[in-house]
Formats: sequence, C-alpha cells, structure tokens
Amino acid sequence: MSLRIHLPEVSSATMRACGVYASGALYAAGFYLMLDTALWSAHKNPTDMHIGFVDWIPLVLVTLGMAIINLVERSRLTSGMAFGYEYGGHGTWQARVVLFVGTAFLSGGGAGSVLILLLRYIIPDRSRPEIFMGFFNILSSILIMNSSTCLWLAQNVKDDYSYSLQH
Repeated sequence: MSLRIHLPEVSSATMRACGVYASGALYAAGFYLMLDTALWSAHKNPTDMHIGFVDWIPLVLVTLGMAIINLVERSRLTSGMAFGYEYGGHGTWQARVVLFVGTAFLSGGGAGSVLILLLRYIIPDRSRPEIFMGFFNILSSILIMNSSTCLWLAQNVKDDYSYSLQH
C-alpha cells in the first residue's frame, strides 16, 4: 500500500504573491540583521571595534545586484526583444549582460562580506562578540541574495491569464 499525498492546486497569482512576500521578508531580515549589528556595535560593544562604512559596502553591493537582476524578465533572455525594442537578437545579449552584471554585484557583495570577516575580525584575532559582527554581515548578505533569487523567480512565474503573442 502506497501513501500518496495530494498537494492542493495553487494559482500562479497566489504563488507570485507568496514569493514576493517571502522575498520581502528575507530582505527585511537581512537588512534588520545588519542594522541591529551596527546599533549593537555603536552602543553596547565594550571594545573599540565598531561597524564602519566598510562593513556596509557588501550590503550595498548585494542590494544593487538585487535591483539589477530583478530588472530583467526571463522572457527577455530567450526572445529577440529586450527593453521593449526589437534588436534582432542583440536584445537577448544585452539582457544577459545586465543579468551578468547583477550577478557580479551579488557575488561581489557576498565575497566582500567574507573578506571583511577575514581581514577585520579573524586575522587580527578579535574576541567572540566582535567576530559575530563579521558573521552577521555574511548572514545579512546571504539573506538578501536569497531574497533576490526568490523575487526573480516569483516575478517570472507564468501567469494563468497571460497570452503569448509570438508564434
């Protein structure tokens, strides 16, 4: 006897809304984590090590990457149209370049947060609460990267009521 679990049918509009809300929750959690770390560093950290401008750069890069990636629709990556104009194949190339630049910003922000952890917190042999500031920087970047992926997938879900005018 096999046990079969039937999942309920969910419309694409509901899936899109859930994806957008999940993306917003992930972004809010990532930004809050970095903001909370910065506030803790400024007011309750007993040492002289505090969150500075350099610690915010990965968050800014990841956020820019998220914005750039979500400007590109999935249909633009495969069709001959990009940005509303017909380029005869060049538009697809341009959309892929924009997606690559956004991905480079995302990965640069993630790698930058790891680099900051190593150079500012681990190599100088800081104490445990200070090392946690570096780990929270990485975690906030990871949350925003996942937010970007979730939002891009949610925006590119096929709609039940969309029509394709291409043949």
